[in-house]
Amino acid sequence: MSRKWLAIYSRPRWEKKVAQLLTEKGVECYCPLNKIRRKWSDRVKVVEEPLFKSYVFVKVNDEDRTSIRMTPGVVNFVYWGGKPGIIKEREINAIRMFLGEFENVEVHPVELKVDQRVKITQGPMMDREGKIIGLGRKTVKVVIESLGYQLVAHIDKTKLTSAD
Repeated sequence: MSRKWLAIYSRPRWEKKVAQLLTEKGVECYCPLNKIRRKWSDRVKVVEEPLFKSYVFVKVNDEDRTSIRMTPGVVNFVYWGGKPGIIKEREINAIRMFLGEFENVEVHPVELKVDQRVKITQGPMMDREGKIIGLGRKTVKVVIESLGYQLVAHIDKTKLTSAD
């Protein structure tokens, strides 16, 4: 079975420790560290802080998940749509490259807005684009224009990405 990148949720301020413990177990993991310049009264120092608070990425098979969950400091896997969220290899590589090039990186969640163009990332309508016409707590109402008709679908927010 192929290994996939999954996100795990760790105890607060345990990201580096969890990554170290998983590495000692032989698990391929990645804890993105952001280089931040901190100024004290007598000096300026570059410190490394986790980019995503309480998150560590692991590349594992389904069989390894129990062992990872039993690691001290691991709370659970991060779930999207009832299943552990899979992170694409190219997204992990993009984070690595970005952090290798920049310091003081900030993380902001993607905000979906009415009239925004989006691309569907999962399901039978995958790779189709549409326009948001309504926002719910967990779902978005998207208009998909094709064949001269408007198809309106209620789609889980986790299955969308900005098309802009």
